[in-house]
Amino acid sequence: MASPTEVDAAAVPARPSGPVLFARYAFGPNRLGLCGPDDWQSLLGLGAAGTDDRGLRELAHGFEGAYPYLELLAEGAGIVDPLDQRVVEGYWLGTNLAATVTTGAMARSLEERFRPRLDADSWRWLAAKPAAGARPMHAFHVLDVFPRLGLMRGGPVDDALTVMDACRIRWGRVLEVSGDHLVVDSPRLVLADGRLTLGPATVETVQRWLDGSGFVEGIVPGDVVSIHWDWACDRLSGRQLRALVASTRRQIEISNLTI
Repeated sequence: MASPTEVDAAAVPARPSGPVLFARYAFGPNRLGLCGPDDWQSLLGLGAAGTDDRGLRELAHGFEGAYPYLELLAEGAGIVDPLDQRVVEGYWLGTNLAATVTTGAMARSLEERFRPRLDADSWRWLAAKPAAGARPMHAFHVLDVFPRLGLMRGGPVDDALTVMDACRIRWGRVLEVSGDHLVVDSPRLVLADGRLTLGPATVETVQRWLDGSGFVEGIVPGDVVSIHWDWACDRLSGRQLRALVASTRRQIEISNLTI
Protein backbone atom coordinates (compact mmCIF):
# COMPACT_ATOMS: atom_id res chain seq x y z
CA MET A 1 0.00 0.00 0.00
CA ALA A 2 1.37 3.40 -0.94
CA SER A 3 2.41 5.99 1.62
CA PRO A 4 -0.26 8.41 2.89
CA THR A 5 1.82 11.25 1.46
CA GLU A 6 1.25 9.94 -2.05
CA VAL A 7 -2.45 10.86 -2.05
CA ASP A 8 -3.18 13.88 -4.26
CA ALA A 9 -5.21 16.26 -2.11
CA ALA A 10 -5.92 18.48 -5.12
CA ALA A 11 -8.00 15.70 -6.64
CA VAL A 12 -10.42 15.65 -3.71
CA PRO A 13 -13.69 17.56 -4.28
CA ALA A 14 -15.13 20.20 -1.96
CA ARG A 15 -15.87 18.95 1.51
CA PRO A 16 -19.47 18.28 2.63
CA SER A 17 -21.02 20.09 5.57
CA GLY A 18 -20.60 18.71 9.08
CA PRO A 19 -24.04 17.06 9.32
CA VAL A 20 -23.63 15.46 5.91
CA LEU A 21 -20.15 14.22 6.81
CA PHE A 22 -21.53 12.79 10.04
CA ALA A 23 -24.21 10.90 8.11
CA ARG A 24 -21.66 9.42 5.75
CA TYR A 25 -19.57 8.00 8.57
CA ALA A 26 -22.48 6.98 10.79
CA PHE A 27 -24.44 5.18 8.09
CA GLY A 28 -22.50 1.89 8.06
CA PRO A 29 -23.34 0.71 11.59
CA ASN A 30 -26.71 2.47 11.54
CA ARG A 31 -27.82 0.42 8.54
CA LEU A 32 -26.88 -2.72 10.47
CA GLY A 33 -28.98 -1.64 13.46
CA LEU A 34 -25.96 -1.26 15.75
CA CYS A 35 -26.35 2.38 16.77
CA GLY A 36 -28.40 5.49 16.20
CA PRO A 37 -32.04 5.96 15.14
CA ASP A 38 -33.86 3.36 13.09
CA ASP A 39 -34.31 5.59 10.03
CA TRP A 40 -31.19 4.58 8.11
CA GLN A 41 -32.94 5.28 4.79
CA SER A 42 -33.07 9.00 5.59
CA LEU A 43 -29.45 8.96 6.72
CA LEU A 44 -28.45 7.44 3.39
CA GLY A 45 -30.63 9.72 1.29
CA LEU A 46 -29.63 12.96 2.99
CA GLY A 47 -25.99 11.98 3.18
CA ALA A 48 -25.89 11.08 -0.50
CA ALA A 49 -27.75 14.22 -1.55
CA GLY A 50 -25.53 16.45 0.56
CA THR A 51 -28.58 18.00 2.20
CA ASP A 52 -27.76 19.77 5.45
CA ASP A 53 -31.20 20.17 6.94
CA ARG A 54 -32.94 20.04 10.29
CA GLY A 55 -33.91 16.40 9.83
CA LEU A 56 -30.31 15.34 9.39
CA ARG A 57 -29.28 17.21 12.52
CA GLU A 58 -32.07 15.52 14.48
CA LEU A 59 -30.87 12.11 13.28
CA ALA A 60 -27.33 12.94 14.41
CA HIS A 61 -28.60 13.77 17.91
CA GLY A 62 -29.90 10.20 18.11
CA PHE A 63 -26.42 8.69 18.12
CA GLU A 64 -25.98 8.49 21.88
CA GLY A 65 -22.47 7.06 21.62
CA ALA A 66 -21.03 9.65 19.24
CA TYR A 67 -22.89 12.89 19.91
CA PRO A 68 -21.51 13.56 23.43
CA TYR A 69 -18.00 13.29 22.00
CA LEU A 70 -18.91 15.90 19.38
CA GLU A 71 -20.18 18.20 22.13
CA LEU A 72 -16.96 17.71 24.11
CA LEU A 73 -14.80 18.43 21.05
CA ALA A 74 -16.80 21.54 20.17
CA GLU A 75 -16.58 22.87 23.71
CA GLY A 76 -12.83 22.29 23.87
CA ALA A 77 -12.25 24.06 20.56
CA GLY A 78 -14.62 26.93 21.31
CA ILE A 79 -16.90 25.98 18.42
CA VAL A 80 -20.61 26.60 18.97
CA ASP A 81 -21.97 23.88 16.68
CA PRO A 82 -21.13 20.25 17.61
CA LEU A 83 -21.89 19.37 13.98
CA ASP A 84 -19.41 21.88 12.60
CA GLN A 85 -17.42 20.15 9.85
CA ARG A 86 -14.15 20.54 11.80
CA VAL A 87 -15.66 18.86 14.86
CA VAL A 88 -17.18 15.98 12.90
CA GLU A 89 -13.93 15.32 11.06
CA GLY A 90 -12.03 15.56 14.33
CA TYR A 91 -14.20 12.87 15.89
CA TRP A 92 -14.19 10.34 13.06
CA LEU A 93 -10.62 10.84 11.85
CA GLY A 94 -8.85 11.98 15.01
CA THR A 95 -7.45 15.31 13.81
CA ASN A 96 -5.47 17.73 15.95
CA LEU A 97 -8.72 19.33 17.10
CA ALA A 98 -8.87 16.68 19.82
CA ALA A 99 -5.85 18.31 21.48
CA THR A 100 -8.06 21.24 22.50
CA VAL A 101 -9.88 18.97 24.98
CA THR A 102 -8.12 18.95 28.33
CA THR A 103 -7.35 15.83 30.32
CA GLY A 104 -9.73 17.02 33.04
CA ALA A 105 -12.62 17.61 30.65
CA MET A 106 -12.13 14.19 29.08
CA ALA A 107 -11.98 12.54 32.50
CA ARG A 108 -15.16 14.26 33.71
CA SER A 109 -17.03 13.26 30.57
CA LEU A 110 -16.02 9.60 30.90
CA GLU A 111 -16.96 9.53 34.57
CA GLU A 112 -20.38 11.01 33.93
CA ARG A 113 -21.16 8.75 30.99
CA PHE A 114 -19.60 5.42 31.87
CA ARG A 115 -18.65 5.03 35.52
CA PRO A 116 -22.20 4.10 36.64
CA ARG A 117 -22.22 1.30 34.05
CA LEU A 118 -18.88 -0.32 34.89
CA ASP A 119 -17.57 -2.44 37.73
CA ALA A 120 -14.73 -1.05 39.82
CA ASP A 121 -11.92 -2.82 37.96
CA SER A 122 -13.15 -1.85 34.51
CA TRP A 123 -13.69 1.74 35.55
CA ARG A 124 -10.18 1.94 37.03
CA TRP A 125 -8.65 1.03 33.66
CA LEU A 126 -10.89 3.37 31.67
CA ALA A 127 -10.37 6.24 34.10
CA ALA A 128 -6.62 6.09 33.43
CA LYS A 129 -7.02 6.73 29.71
CA PRO A 130 -7.30 10.56 29.63
CA ALA A 131 -4.00 10.94 31.46
CA ALA A 132 -2.46 8.52 28.95
CA GLY A 133 -3.55 10.77 26.10
CA ALA A 134 -7.02 9.52 25.14
CA ARG A 135 -9.26 12.17 23.62
CA PRO A 136 -12.83 12.23 22.23
CA MET A 137 -12.42 10.42 18.94
CA HIS A 138 -14.06 7.37 17.47
CA ALA A 139 -10.95 5.19 17.70
CA PHE A 140 -10.89 5.67 21.47
CA HIS A 141 -14.52 4.67 21.81
CA VAL A 142 -14.00 1.54 19.69
CA LEU A 143 -10.72 0.37 21.18
CA ASP A 144 -11.19 1.30 24.84
CA VAL A 145 -14.85 1.86 25.68
CA PHE A 146 -16.40 -0.91 23.59
CA PRO A 147 -14.30 -3.77 25.03
CA ARG A 148 -15.35 -2.81 28.57
CA LEU A 149 -18.91 -1.66 28.06
CA GLY A 150 -20.10 -3.22 24.84
CA LEU A 151 -22.48 -0.50 23.63
CA MET A 152 -23.69 -2.63 20.74
CA ARG A 153 -27.45 -2.62 20.43
CA GLY A 154 -27.50 -6.37 19.82
CA GLY A 155 -25.83 -7.13 23.14
CA PRO A 156 -22.59 -9.05 23.85
CA VAL A 157 -20.50 -10.26 20.92
CA ASP A 158 -18.45 -13.42 20.55
CA ASP A 159 -15.46 -11.97 18.71
CA ALA A 160 -14.62 -8.55 20.10
CA LEU A 161 -11.51 -8.13 17.95
CA THR A 162 -13.45 -8.63 14.72
CA VAL A 163 -16.10 -6.14 15.84
CA MET A 164 -13.48 -3.59 16.89
CA ASP A 165 -11.75 -3.87 13.53
CA ALA A 166 -15.00 -3.49 11.60
CA CYS A 167 -16.18 -0.59 13.75
CA ARG A 168 -13.00 1.49 13.71
CA ILE A 169 -12.66 3.92 10.81
CA ARG A 170 -10.30 2.15 8.42
CA TRP A 171 -8.55 3.30 5.27
CA GLY A 172 -8.22 1.37 2.05
CA ARG A 173 -6.54 2.05 -1.27
CA VAL A 174 -8.87 1.23 -4.15
CA LEU A 175 -7.66 -1.57 -6.39
CA GLU A 176 -10.79 -2.05 -8.46
CA VAL A 177 -14.21 -0.46 -8.94
CA SER A 178 -16.81 -3.19 -9.42
CA GLY A 179 -20.40 -1.96 -9.73
CA ASP A 180 -21.76 -1.19 -6.27
CA HIS A 181 -18.55 -2.33 -4.63
CA LEU A 182 -14.90 -1.39 -4.28
CA VAL A 183 -12.02 -3.81 -3.97
CA VAL A 184 -9.52 -2.25 -1.56
CA ASP A 185 -6.23 -3.02 0.11
CA SER A 186 -6.52 -2.25 3.82
CA PRO A 187 -4.56 -3.11 7.01
CA ARG A 188 -6.54 -5.03 9.61
CA LEU A 189 -6.42 -4.97 13.40
CA VAL A 190 -4.75 -8.05 14.87
CA LEU A 191 -3.69 -9.33 18.27
CA ALA A 192 -0.01 -10.29 18.32
CA ASP A 193 1.74 -11.47 21.49
CA GLY A 194 -1.16 -10.14 23.54
CA ARG A 195 -1.05 -6.65 22.03
CA LEU A 196 -3.15 -4.88 19.43
CA THR A 197 -1.39 -3.87 16.23
CA LEU A 198 -2.10 -3.17 12.58
CA GLY A 199 -1.35 -6.20 10.46
CA PRO A 200 -0.37 -6.33 6.80
CA ALA A 201 -2.76 -4.89 4.25
CA THR A 202 -5.24 -7.43 2.93
CA VAL A 203 -7.61 -7.31 -0.02
CA GLU A 204 -11.32 -6.97 0.78
CA THR A 205 -14.53 -5.83 -0.89
CA VAL A 206 -16.60 -2.98 0.56
CA GLN A 207 -19.91 -1.50 -0.53
CA ARG A 208 -20.08 1.99 -2.03
CA TRP A 209 -23.68 2.20 -3.29
CA LEU A 210 -27.04 0.87 -2.18
CA ASP A 211 -29.93 1.09 -4.64
CA GLY A 212 -28.06 3.73 -6.59
CA SER A 213 -27.16 5.89 -3.56
CA GLY A 214 -23.78 6.29 -1.94
CA PHE A 215 -21.23 8.78 -0.69
CA VAL A 216 -18.19 8.29 -2.91
CA GLU A 217 -18.44 9.35 -6.54
CA GLY A 218 -15.88 9.21 -9.31
CA ILE A 219 -13.68 6.75 -7.49
CA VAL A 220 -10.78 5.32 -9.50
CA PRO A 221 -8.04 2.81 -8.62
CA GLY A 222 -5.41 4.49 -6.48
CA ASP A 223 -7.87 6.60 -4.50
CA VAL A 224 -7.99 6.07 -0.75
CA VAL A 225 -11.37 5.75 0.95
CA SER A 226 -12.42 5.62 4.58
CA ILE A 227 -14.42 2.56 5.63
CA HIS A 228 -16.84 1.99 8.51
CA TRP A 229 -17.97 -1.60 8.82
CA ASP A 230 -18.38 -2.70 5.19
CA TRP A 231 -19.29 0.75 3.85
CA ALA A 232 -17.13 3.28 1.97
CA CYS A 233 -17.70 6.63 3.70
CA ASP A 234 -15.53 9.19 1.97
CA ARG A 235 -12.56 9.79 -0.30
CA LEU A 236 -9.59 10.83 1.84
CA SER A 237 -7.12 13.58 1.10
CA GLY A 238 -3.49 13.16 2.06
CA ARG A 239 -4.03 15.32 5.16
CA GLN A 240 -7.05 13.31 6.27
CA LEU A 241 -5.30 10.01 5.71
CA ARG A 242 -2.26 11.07 7.69
CA ALA A 243 -4.53 12.18 10.56
CA LEU A 244 -6.45 8.90 10.55
CA VAL A 245 -3.34 6.72 10.39
CA ALA A 246 -1.61 8.68 13.17
CA SER A 247 -4.63 8.79 15.50
CA THR A 248 -5.33 5.09 15.00
CA ARG A 249 -1.77 4.12 15.83
CA ARG A 250 -1.73 6.46 18.83
CA GLN A 251 -4.98 5.04 20.16
CA ILE A 252 -3.73 1.47 19.71
CA GLU A 253 -0.73 2.39 21.88
CA ILE A 254 -3.03 3.84 24.54
CA SER A 255 -5.26 0.76 24.46
CA ASN A 256 -2.28 -1.56 24.84
CA LEU A 257 -1.44 0.05 28.18
CA THR A 258 -4.33 -1.82 29.80
CA ILE A 259 -5.08 -4.69 27.45
